Parts: sequence; structure tokens; C-alpha cells
Amino acid sequence: MVAVGLGLLAALLWGLHDYCVRMLASRADALALLVLVFIVGAVLMAPFALISDGWDHFTPITLGFSLVSGLFYAIGAYGLYCAFAIGPVRLVAPICGAYPLLSVAFHMMRGGEAGALVWLGVLAVVIGISMVTRGEAEEGAGRRMLAVLWSLLAAIGFALTFGFSQWAAETAPETPVIWMARLMAVTAVLIAVLMRGVSITPIFAMARTALLLGTLDTVALMVVAHAGGFPHAEYAPVTASMFGIVTVLLAWKFLKEAMRPIQWIGIMASFGGLALLSLV
Repeated sequence: MVAVGLGLLAALLWGLHDYCVRMLASRADALALLVLVFIVGAVLMAPFALISDGWDHFTPITLGFSLVSGLFYAIGAYGLYCAFAIGPVRLVAPICGAYPLLSVAFHMMRGGEAGALVWLGVLAVVIGISMVTRGEAEEGAGRRMLAVLWSLLAAIGFALTFGFSQWAAETAPETPVIWMARLMAVTAVLIAVLMRGVSITPIFAMARTALLLGTLDTVALMVVAHAGGFPHAEYAPVTASMFGIVTVLLAWKFLKEAMRPIQWIGIMASFGGLALLSLV
């Protein structure tokens, strides 16, 4: 299924993105880092978006959905960065990774259908992610309730981001949709930076990393939006939520972090959920 395959590609990209974020989140202000990452993404996308066909398909509703998607993406990304800065990952990642349940619910609110097999597949993916991330060593200090709240904000933000971007991509090409959303995200974080008086100067020392983060993030978001043109587009964000598994596997491979039996079982459960979705 094309939507599932695109979701897997996005999971790989976001998993690498998240791997980098985990190393930076506690060393930089989340808003300042997001400003640089979002601007990089907007600049990279600009040439492709401006020469893209289909601008004439933009209606006020399409533009509105694109901008709302960008606003929610800024909210979700900020929640994710703050949650990872607090930790621990085994608490934060399962909550952030539960957004597919909200994505499917959003799809049903739009009149879509989701049978028992779909919900079983989604639950298998979410439970598998939880098993993988809960197998990680304890990280971060105390403020667990705050970490939970930021994680919930991230999950809600991502679910609504994908829902509105795919909705907009049904009537206009995904590249202009995502670019307009990214411009909205840049605007939102810049306003937040000005309101909070955050200095972004120290972040420029991380310019190369920001370039990588912006590229990975933008391409992954475009991949998920592109799934809006295929059947069962709601499966793409479900599959993309496996980015947490990718992050853990990268840490196992390159940082030599131990993998426990429960984590391997969680990986198998998640891929079993994807198999169920592929059967629908």
C-alpha cells in the first residue's frame, strides 16, 4: 500500500531527525532552535513550491487548512522539543507516538470509515512503540507531569497537522500546501520568540545541524502530505509515528545502547500492526 510505504519513509526521516534532537534539546532553547529549523525548511522548499503547478487550485478554504496545519505543526514540534528536554524518553515517546489514534479519529470525523481491523492495527503500532521506548534507560529529571503535558500537546499538534495538510492536499498540490504551512510555522515561532524575548544568536553555532534537521523535517512532512493523494491516506501518519522505533534503533546501532527483549517484541508488534493495515 502506497500510503503505508510513504509513512515508513517519513518514519525513517523523522527518526533520524529525532535522534539529532535528543542530543540538542537540553542544550538549546526549543523556540530558538525551531526558528532556525523552520526557516531552513521554508528556504529549501521555496524553489520547488514557487515553480509548482496547481497554485490556481488554491481556494480560501485550502489556504486556511494549510495555515492551520502549519500552526498546529509549530505547536506540536515545540511540545516535542520541550518534552524531550525534560524526559525521560520512555515516558515521553509513547505519548507523542500515540497521535495515530487521534489521526484516525480525525479521519472518522470527516466522514471516513475505520473498522475493527484498522483500530487493531493502529493499537498494535502504538503499543509496539510504547514497548520499545519504555525499554530505554531512565533519562532526565523530575518534572514528569510537565513532560506528560508537553507530550500530549505534541501528539494533538501532530495529529491535527497531518489531518489538515492531507485535507488541503486533496484540492491542491502537496508542495505549495506544505510550503504555506511552513511559512505559517515560521511566523508562529517568530512571534513566540519576540513575545518571550528569546535570543536566537547562540543557535547559529548549530547552523549545520539545523540545516540537517530542517531538511529531514521538511521532506518527511512532504512525504506524509503526498500520501493524501492515495487511498487510505490516514495510514501514512500512523506509519510515520514509528519514528520513535527508528530513533531507538539508531541509538542501539551507533551509540551502543542496549536493546532489551521487550523492545524487540515491541518492534515486531508495530510491524504486525502495519501488516494488518496493509490488509484493509
